[in-house]
Amino acid sequence: MKTKIVSAAIGAAVLGMASTAASAATLDDVKAKGFVQCGVSQGLPGFSNPDAAGNWTGIDVDLCAGIAAAVFGDSTKVKFVPLSAKERFTALQSGEIDVLSRNTTWTMSRDTTLGLNFAGVNYYDGQGFMVRNDLGVKSALELSGASVCTNTGTTTELNVADYFRANKMEYEIVAFEKADEVVAAYDAGRCDVYTTDQSGLYAQRLKLTNPADHSVLPEVISKEPLGPVVRQGDDQWFNIVKWTHFAMVNAEELGVSKANAAEMMKSENPEVKRLMGVEGEFGAALGLGNDWAANIISQVGNYAEVFNANVGPDTALAIARGTNDLWSRGGLQYAPPIR
Repeated sequence: MKTKIVSAAIGAAVLGMASTAASAATLDDVKAKGFVQCGVSQGLPGFSNPDAAGNWTGIDVDLCAGIAAAVFGDSTKVKFVPLSAKERFTALQSGEIDVLSRNTTWTMSRDTTLGLNFAGVNYYDGQGFMVRNDLGVKSALELSGASVCTNTGTTTELNVADYFRANKMEYEIVAFEKADEVVAAYDAGRCDVYTTDQSGLYAQRLKLTNPADHSVLPEVISKEPLGPVVRQGDDQWFNIVKWTHFAMVNAEELGVSKANAAEMMKSENPEVKRLMGVEGEFGAALGLGNDWAANIISQVGNYAEVFNANVGPDTALAIARGTNDLWSRGGLQYAPPIR
């Protein structure tokens, strides 16, 4: 999925205070302007990252492309707004974006105090630490006295505080608003350790001067369920975003892919028939055409295709499916049935 960058004018809402609810007409607004406005990161390889020409790729990008395919039958009808961790919720609360798809952790406080709803988990992650190999550290338990680089406005700082306090270790936080500032500071030796979600560590390591000189430590110190976010008060839009992800997961489980989507329209499997809109009126319940899921799969792909293309073993990140495998193979990805 490739689309040009669209710059964001961040609204005046105050981060951290409960926002006004959605107007319950997001789908109508999206259709009226002709595209989905999607908030993404400022550049995280594998998740949402622009190339030199401003074309975006990544798991979070493909989710937004899937929403566009469901709504318009055209996965290219999406525009991306790069947001820092600090400003991402403000942009959603104020209506600057229609959906936030930016490696954002689902927590209770975010779910209950910001006027927002998390619409699922498209990547299960956990926070970790990266260090220079010449530091000689093999475990996070050896980091007492370390200076730690991270982003402001994230759960990362809180997790670091909990971990070091629980293990009676001293530390110093060196925090920056933008992810590239954190990477640059760590690369320049302004801190001993870089901490963020493990997927982010593998992605950001690619930006370092000598990536091979750095290692991700084995400890995972938190649960980081990452997923798309919408404003509260619009159940229809909430359902569209949620079921876009579920359609990709169900497609993988049923063996429906971008490559065989046209052929699978002829399947005799009742579950496949419902997924592809051949049987039933499930699209109508979302306010969409019955080919909503068929468009997602044929234009963007199933969950495995999206994962493998962006972060999988054959990419520079080389991340194994692990907890993001299907539930039937020991992972956590599980979608309710379409019926």
